[in-house]
Amino acid sequence: MAGKFRQTKFDPIMIISQIAAMQCLLYLSAIVLMTVIDVVSGENFVLDQLFEYRQVHVSNAGVILTYLVNALVGALLLWIVVRRTKLCLDFSFTWHLFHLIICWWYSQSFPTTFSWWLLNIACATLMCITGEFLCLKTELQEIPVGYLKLTEV
Repeated sequence: MAGKFRQTKFDPIMIISQIAAMQCLLYLSAIVLMTVIDVVSGENFVLDQLFEYRQVHVSNAGVILTYLVNALVGALLLWIVVRRTKLCLDFSFTWHLFHLIICWWYSQSFPTTFSWWLLNIACATLMCITGEFLCLKTELQEIPVGYLKLTEV
């Protein structure tokens, strides 16, 4: 008889809802982070900081910091929403692919700056590896089978 350990059923509704949740929560956290950084630095928040690829350059430290911290938030969200180590790469790539498409649409041109690509590849890697670490740590926890009371004789 074949074992059924970790047998999963393909559930497209759950996957689509997880993708939607990740997209919404990551953009919400990016907006909150960018707003906080802009308030601290005395700048005004505009959507260009998140979606205009020309805003990502070395002299714009607030945008770079937002992307990096948001990647760590994304890792936490992978741990909370997805909870599977082997899906972290898929969800990290999916979020960054949608971000590329949104930036392309928002800017009306394909992102061509080296700094934008470097930052997004670094953030995707950071989000994926940190998310995998968190999920793996949870998956490798011992499963409690039962408690035995040992009494001294």
